[in-house]
Amino acid sequence: MVVDVGGTSVKILASGQNDERSFPSGPTLTPIQMVSGVKKLARDWTYDAVSIGYPGAVLHGRPIAEPYNLGRGWVGFDFAAAFGRPVKVVNDAAMQALGSYNGGKMLFLGLGTGLGSTMIVNGFVEPMELGHLPYKKGTYEDYVGRAGLERHGKKKWRRHVADVVSRLIAALEPDETVIGGGNVKKLTRCRRILGQATMPTPSAADSACGGKSALSRTQRLARNHGLDRRGATNGCTIGDASPAIDEQRRRMARARRSL
Repeated sequence: MVVDVGGTSVKILASGQNDERSFPSGPTLTPIQMVSGVKKLARDWTYDAVSIGYPGAVLHGRPIAEPYNLGRGWVGFDFAAAFGRPVKVVNDAAMQALGSYNGGKMLFLGLGTGLGSTMIVNGFVEPMELGHLPYKKGTYEDYVGRAGLERHGKKKWRRHVADVVSRLIAALEPDETVIGGGNVKKLTRCRRILGQATMPTPSAADSACGGKSALSRTQRLARNHGLDRRGATNGCTIGDASPAIDEQRRRMARARRSL
């Protein structure tokens, strides 16, 4: 069974099941409450192991920092003892990224309560915490996370998303970028957002955001990485990122000349 722990909800899905189940989370959710809620939802399911997508830094299968958008007590918590089964903990954005990976160098950005981020390079998964880097008067997450959406409204939030995605593509130079997370559906069609962000060619941007399901692929790839994962990565894929990179470099050159 996979457990996706988010700042707004906790979602679960087990092998052999077709429909995910969920319950609300929030800034006071503790690991004990999470385990209790999951057990209650999954009481009629059969599962041998648990994979947990954790919204924070994970090292050697253990959380090493408390999450920004949940309660305390996650670091050092014994998830295996609590569930009574083997447990694998991995960064939540890394877990979602696996479902969209087709090879090469891929950047995944998850638009949810915060901003999840992961790079996969030639099969090696590297979770990152890009959302907490400085941006404008706060951090990336402050502008493209849920708080930014509620504070600035959907129209301005979309412009911030376009700008942040463009900056990260220019800096990291991925072969492919996938935008996922619970708020990706608020981007309407990717072409409009990509145009604002000077992203790739129209053919790469035709898919509607939220139209790509990666459930079975995520499960297969996750097993190759030692996970049991049937995910829910719904996102839009951005292909060749070189136009965004070139445009961002031009912007940076103009900024330097104006100094």
